[in-house]
Amino acid sequence: MTQHTAHLLSLGRAELTVFLRSKSNLVNVLVVPAMITLGLKVVIDRVDLAAAGLSLGPVFVSTAAGVTLTMALYAPLVGVYVARREEHMLKRMRTGEVSDAVILTGSALPATATALVQFALVATLISLIAGTGIPAAPHLALAGIVLGAAMMAALAAATTAMARTVESAQLALLPGMFLLPLTSGTYFPLEALPPVIHDICRFLPLTPAIDLVRGGWTGAMGSGEAALAVAVLVAWTALAAGAVRRWFRWETRT
Repeated sequence: MTQHTAHLLSLGRAELTVFLRSKSNLVNVLVVPAMITLGLKVVIDRVDLAAAGLSLGPVFVSTAAGVTLTMALYAPLVGVYVARREEHMLKRMRTGEVSDAVILTGSALPATATALVQFALVATLISLIAGTGIPAAPHLALAGIVLGAAMMAALAAATTAMARTVESAQLALLPGMFLLPLTSGTYFPLEALPPVIHDICRFLPLTPAIDLVRGGWTGAMGSGEAALAVAVLVAWTALAAGAVRRWFRWETRT
């Protein structure tokens, strides 16, 4: 085990311990997204899925992916980064041998792992209820949820640049909480929108992850379309990482 890996796992365990001490975290991250996912079925049922060439099972699974990445990963992780900054923990960790990337990644491990496990459980339940079975192209679904998680974690770190305190972090993440699911097909299939809007939304941050997850369940996503979705996800992750390097604050604001 390398030194960086040991540091990463140590930070991840420490963050997990803090996370599990708060019952509100468990409710917000594990229960609330699942309830919202089920609630969105009412909205999805109002869309003529058959006319758009879609079926309920894959659409519902991709909805679960979007809700999980937004509410179980992005939102709580913004708060974690800001809280650690205000507690001077990030500043203290930087005085040691741990690199900036390891500090940020280690802090994100519990929320990321929780989001991935939650999605796996919800997707399994939906597949059993809807009778969709296992994904036809599991590698696409795995790529969508894993790359989507990496991208959302990077966006969460970048979002903290707009938050001065833990309380203001709730306001800083609101645009992302509203726009990311709305423009990605999380709340309703983008196929229900005019083609020009659908084409634009395909290049927005969360949409490729949703498309890959749905394509993984249907198996109807071509290699070229999948490669484009992966490229868009990687590009947004790189942009978010660049924003973190430039604007992420390691100390409290005066």
